Amino acid sequence: MSIKKMLPGFILLLIVVSGYFIYKKLNPKKVPPYLVEAVGRIDGDVVNLNTKYPGRIVQLNVDTGDKVKKGEIIAVLNSKEFQDKLNSINEEIKAKKADLQLLEKNVNTSIKKASLNVKIKSSDLKALEAKIASLKDVIAQDKKDEKRIASLVKKRLAKEHELELARLKTKTDIQKLNAALAQKEALLHAIEVAKKDLSLAKASVKKIEAAKNAIAALEYKRDEIKTMINEMNLKSHVNGFVDTKIANIGEVIGGGMPVVSIIDNSSFYLKIYVDEITNGKIKVGDKAEIFLDSFPNKPIAAVVTKIAKRAEFTPKEVAVRSDRITRVYEVHLKPTESNPYLKLGLPATGVVLIGNGSLPKSLDELPEL
Repeated sequence: MSIKKMLPGFILLLIVVSGYFIYKKLNPKKVPPYLVEAVGRIDGDVVNLNTKYPGRIVQLNVDTGDKVKKGEIIAVLNSKEFQDKLNSINEEIKAKKADLQLLEKNVNTSIKKASLNVKIKSSDLKALEAKIASLKDVIAQDKKDEKRIASLVKKRLAKEHELELARLKTKTDIQKLNAALAQKEALLHAIEVAKKDLSLAKASVKKIEAAKNAIAALEYKRDEIKTMINEMNLKSHVNGFVDTKIANIGEVIGGGMPVVSIIDNSSFYLKIYVDEITNGKIKVGDKAEIFLDSFPNKPIAAVVTKIAKRAEFTPKEVAVRSDRITRVYEVHLKPTESNPYLKLGLPATGVVLIGNGSLPKSLDELPEL
């Protein structure tokens, strides 16, 4: 077939194609009224991993860009000073506990001994009081016998010698009673002394409590040191990746100084800007989707979590509905689940559902901003 014969068909094809593109240009895709579309960049929370106590970095397990897990040890500071304190206080606790055991043994022995002494002397007192009561009865009988014999002597029915013997017996028994009464006084005094000894022994229990309290205070101090040593191992508080390595092995850093900065994976959100009219239609909690340029057909489910209360001037890199709009509101779209493809500063498109309808499944359904 000659070129002359093909030329009319080619010209017709060009006319059709040109007409199609002219039509597309004159009739561009429009965003449905129930959707809001805007472009922005992925942002997130950067967490500084700070030291609590000053020290020298002896171990650093990550570098910029490394992934980290929550609870993972990122860096280790020298803890020799704290370890020496811990060893010293452990030895002190050990010695105090040994002293406590000896004190408890001595106090318990003293209490038992003093209690037994009070019990024995109280028992002796009861026996002595019974003896005194018996002597009083004997003396009373002695006096009756002495009186009876004296009457018989007057009647010459008994001899004078018998009366002397009766009087001697009465005198002897009275002497025995007086001795028993004196013994009772001494025994009562001994019981008072024994009771005081028991009170002192029981009072020593307070020394045991004081010793236990002293040990408890040392143990509390020991636990504080252990916590300090544990905090010399700097652990990540989030799942994410290292944004910046701020310090290096061998550096001495002060308390509260950062070692690395970590980006929290769960904190990623897309920051977009909308004009004042559109802002009035969006509310926190609205369903949304995020499209990455690399995956235009894989929407990431999201939700509106923040709407700025004050407007600001339009950033240069942000597309808005009209070039006439110069003041916009910042809106955050947060994924409902963490996504491994989200990265800080990554450009993306956000779509918010503000009415009855459904969110798109692909960016091809929407006009290109």
